[in-house]
Amino acid sequence: MKDQSRSTRRQFMRNSVASTTALSIPLVAPTQALGQSAPSEKIALGVIGYGPRCDYVLNGMLKLPDVQCVALADVVRSRRAKGKALIDRFNGNNDCDTYRDFRDLLSRDDIDAVLIATGDRWHATASMMAAEAGKDVYCEKPCALTIGLCQELADTFERTGRVFQAGTQRRSVANFRQAVEIAHSGKLGKLHTLYASIYTPSIRTEWLSGEPTPKPDDVDWNMWLGPAPWRLYNSEYVKGGWRGYYDFDSGGRLLDWGAHTVDLCQWAVKADETMPVEFVPGEEKITARYANGVELIMDFLETPFAERPGWIQDLGTCPVRFVGEKGWVETGDSGGIVVGPESVASDLANLPESTSSLEINDQPGLDVVAHARNFIDCVKSRKPTVTNPAVMRHSHIVCHAAATAWMLNRTLKFDPNMEAFIEDDEANRLRTRAAREWSA
Repeated sequence: MKDQSRSTRRQFMRNSVASTTALSIPLVAPTQALGQSAPSEKIALGVIGYGPRCDYVLNGMLKLPDVQCVALADVVRSRRAKGKALIDRFNGNNDCDTYRDFRDLLSRDDIDAVLIATGDRWHATASMMAAEAGKDVYCEKPCALTIGLCQELADTFERTGRVFQAGTQRRSVANFRQAVEIAHSGKLGKLHTLYASIYTPSIRTEWLSGEPTPKPDDVDWNMWLGPAPWRLYNSEYVKGGWRGYYDFDSGGRLLDWGAHTVDLCQWAVKADETMPVEFVPGEEKITARYANGVELIMDFLETPFAERPGWIQDLGTCPVRFVGEKGWVETGDSGGIVVGPESVASDLANLPESTSSLEINDQPGLDVVAHARNFIDCVKSRKPTVTNPAVMRHSHIVCHAAATAWMLNRTLKFDPNMEAFIEDDEANRLRTRAAREWSA
């Protein structure tokens, strides 16, 4: 294990906050900037946060022949060991370095890009720190806990010029891409209603009972919490039980699926650079309206595999539907696509078959390979990714605005240009949260 000194970490932090002018210039010269003419050159990857989701995504990334994972950081000793074992097995050696503090990983000048797969509370902060350190970032979703962090995150990547990919991988999955292409083709007529399935929102604010805090090298509780408010240690949080708690989660869990499905609806209606102007909460849905009159229906679903009234059950989890004046298209994680009515479906009868993510679940990570491929290609080309900061900013803010309307239980008017609620101080205060001073 590589053991960076505290003085090195302090120097890294000083460099990271030196000045606005300095931060606009990469702190390192990454290999992709030096070797674009060599297509076989490997991108050196670091991993921040290892758990079930990271395991799934990383298995896909490691399958790319031009990616070499060289380091992993996690605050839990057992996860560091498990992640290292996976990476070393792929690499055929024992060279993957591990760190408790991800700042030590970011201080290395031989790492080009990082995969960030921590809990939600860390996503935006860690991504911005990585960008300031000259790293390109693939960040799991939801990428930010608040509207304010979405803005800050996007602005940071625009200023630093680093490449960013949000982990909303369904933009890279064939059947979802195909459904959007159908919507864009004009075959459905002018779109008037979009349907996005989301989890039924919920918020927990109570604390679990306190347990003895482990030694930092076993579980670094201070770093685990990071910018989230302090609370007593409980092992259930670390095991994944943090989900649903307001301090740790995004928008009452609305972004767990909404980051995917609302994002796809934004794409289908060509609204990647704008957002709805009104959000109306209801008992079973949240209705958002765009300035052009198109409605976005965020439909509450209790559990991923429960009966879903109004949806085609065989299309699987995370369904979306795009409805136009002439017809509609619906798809989901099963990989199938259904078009109606028959007159429109027959006109699209020769669509090529798409690859289902559920058909390849016995080989974890394959359904994210295309999304990772897009990221690595953009790391080399310096072009925007399919879920670049602007795409993330708008689709995530839509979800946060919808969650705010649900939390306040009233209709909210929204200004897409100002990215603020109109004449509602209480709603606007919820665009940000205070961050805890966590640095050690």
